[in-house]
Amino acid sequence: MSGFSNRVLILAGASLLATAAGAQEVAQGEEGMDDLIIVTASKRAATLQDTPISVSVSSKAQIEQAQIRDALDLQTLVPSLRVAQLQSSANTNFIIRGFGNGANNAGIEPSVGVFIDGVYRSRSAAQIGDLPNLERIEVLRGPQSTLFGKNASAGIISIVTAEPQFEWGGGAEFSYGNLNAIVARADITGPISETVAVSLAGNLNKRDGFIQDDGANFQTNERDRWGVRAQLLFKPSETFKARFIADYDKIDEICCGVGNIVDGPTGNAVRALGGQIDSNNPLSYRVFTNFPSTNEIENYGVSLQTDAALGVFDLTTIFSYRAVRTDTNADSDFTSADLIGRNRGANEIDTYTAEVRLASNYDGPFNFLIGGFYFHEDIKATNDFQYGADFRNYVNLLTDGAFLDVEALLGPAGIPAGTFGAQGLGVSEAFDYRNRAISLFGQFDYELTDRLTLTAGFNYTRDRKDVLGDANSTDVFSGLDFVAIGAGLLAQGGVPPALIPTLAQDPAFNPLLALQPLQFLPPFLGFPNSVEDGRTRDNDLSYTLRAAYKFSDNISGYVTYATGFKASSWNLSRDSRPTPNDFIPGSPVTNPPPSAIRDAGLAVPNFSTGSRFAGPEDAEVYEIGLKGQFDTFAFNLAIFEQSLRGFQGNVFTGTGFILGNAEKQSTKGIELDTSFTPIRDLNITASFTYLDPIYDSFVGGSAINPATLTVVPTDLSGRRPAGIPEFAIAVGSTYTQRLGGDTRLIWHVDYSQESPTQIADGLPQFRRSFETLNASLTLALGNGLEVTAWGRNLTQPQFISTLFPSVAQAGSLSGYPSGPRTYGGLVRYRF
Repeated sequence: MSGFSNRVLILAGASLLATAAGAQEVAQGEEGMDDLIIVTASKRAATLQDTPISVSVSSKAQIEQAQIRDALDLQTLVPSLRVAQLQSSANTNFIIRGFGNGANNAGIEPSVGVFIDGVYRSRSAAQIGDLPNLERIEVLRGPQSTLFGKNASAGIISIVTAEPQFEWGGGAEFSYGNLNAIVARADITGPISETVAVSLAGNLNKRDGFIQDDGANFQTNERDRWGVRAQLLFKPSETFKARFIADYDKIDEICCGVGNIVDGPTGNAVRALGGQIDSNNPLSYRVFTNFPSTNEIENYGVSLQTDAALGVFDLTTIFSYRAVRTDTNADSDFTSADLIGRNRGANEIDTYTAEVRLASNYDGPFNFLIGGFYFHEDIKATNDFQYGADFRNYVNLLTDGAFLDVEALLGPAGIPAGTFGAQGLGVSEAFDYRNRAISLFGQFDYELTDRLTLTAGFNYTRDRKDVLGDANSTDVFSGLDFVAIGAGLLAQGGVPPALIPTLAQDPAFNPLLALQPLQFLPPFLGFPNSVEDGRTRDNDLSYTLRAAYKFSDNISGYVTYATGFKASSWNLSRDSRPTPNDFIPGSPVTNPPPSAIRDAGLAVPNFSTGSRFAGPEDAEVYEIGLKGQFDTFAFNLAIFEQSLRGFQGNVFTGTGFILGNAEKQSTKGIELDTSFTPIRDLNITASFTYLDPIYDSFVGGSAINPATLTVVPTDLSGRRPAGIPEFAIAVGSTYTQRLGGDTRLIWHVDYSQESPTQIADGLPQFRRSFETLNASLTLALGNGLEVTAWGRNLTQPQFISTLFPSVAQAGSLSGYPSGPRTYGGLVRYRF
């Protein structure tokens, strides 16, 4: 057993022993914790102990003390949560218990639903803004479809902010750190009448990039984002209130730097053109490109929530509109040679939601919550991919001149000189996506005894998607059928006609076939068409069965069986292709078998199969939980087995995505969260996660071939999915030293570590393992003034978070490096 595994087992054992110790201290009458943790995970306010769900809660104080700057930092507090930033500032992927997808493909909704003040944020670009005045962040683990109307097959992240107050108050803070990092926040709240209160908040987050680009002489992986948020609370009585929220935030950053992991056989051709690569050195924080990768993102919206107490019923309504506008452009070859001159993507996402729910407050043993959720979303996604000035000569070098020789050979056939690989050639894509969904949900609780509560819940979802996709490739070379051209040359050479179909597919007789791997942008078949209707129609009934039992006033447990659902997702990229059921590839001269697309006269040269969309995900979980709340100690333990049938795999190929369904992926695991307060001024937390995932069946999977370093179809059945650590731990401690009067010195430290993890399917030799240490020291004065010194990532672990085949550079690998150590000071004033 590894040293890390031993340390984890020791920690887990210590945490369990602390449970017994905490219970003993209660019996001895030790001074206890002051506050209970209140959560709304089940859409009712309840203590953490009385919430029979595996949920982790990060309070405002924890977020401030740990200097959580954005969503990426949150995973240091929640071991079962993984957050990764990918190709751009807009692409952040959340993973819970090893399940999660989405982020960098606009057609894929995430398996982990993100809700901010009850409003569903459907895409990662709408989830990553810096929110002022946080009250808490709740991470619900496992399927949560019963109470959440849209895509909660893996879990939920619920972010709760403070509502306006009827007493004047507010605060401001300013932080400065290395990399010229500036974080500023301010908020004010108060009444404007006896029944109306308002709040206004703003935030700014700026930082220099930590990766130096010596190709175009700039810094990348910077931060440059700001936002404003206004709220109005109308509360004419104790039985009714309405909360209106309007927000706007903007990101304008250069991101994200990519390091070279393997400099393959194409590297010499790049250097021959004067290009540079920091070869085989992905963690150097030094890269070469020839133009900055820009990210412009606008995210804005409004919401209205009303809460009315109607006798023994509580009625809640939430209406929202969200808009996301993204415009990114990347130098996707990640070298200083001008191979890819443009890879610009723009998305316009408009989302409307409405939710109505009614909850009972009977004094008797039976209570219920029923509701409905409506979702309406429109997406317009475009991409423009063009070759750069060096691409033509680059491909000619790779082929030892054959590239331009073939161009000259085909001149008499109408191919003008200078056509192959010319600057500005490429492909433009346009997708129009329309989603309408409605959910009806309910939960029914019956207290069989004063200790035993039985729960049954359901969610019926009806999801409709209509998608239109089209692309125009101007890359003449990629549209050539070299099998047919070779057949023609063989015929001119007098080869008997009966032998031509076979010899045309043999590289020994048709050397043109060696050029096929360089046909990067073949023609695209638009849809809907006479074979593909561009539609998915999904219906599902998910349900939850639970028994919760209170062993005592301090200890409770639960047993849960639940199912979850996520509707079909669409591949809005140039790798969107028909399924093998609709098309069988092959050149016409080889007489391929009939297929619907070919029979309809829709076949185009070099067309291959794949998927237009991935079918729905169906989640299932068996879970046993135990929770304890004592005067000085609290714990939450969950043991589970969770599976997803039809898990939507999304593999990045460098310029597009391969989307497909795993027949089944499952995870067995243990989650333990503990909090110990031996004395009033000292709080110690420890969390532990163990995950044992497997692809039970994924026949149509994709992985990186270790020999060619390209993405190839792979049967992943029986393998452990990449990117999921076996063990993860997080421990923290906060000590408040009282200096007299209201003056306090607050010491905080937290540490997290995960076991070595394979980064990508197919490449077991590439693994990551990291540990991170964060600390802060705050002097809090009685007049509301606080001064803090802080540091994050103090151990500065370096690792590759994601890797992929280098674009247009077969045999090379690229990846995204982790961030550096950061530190600084903060001044905060509250009134």
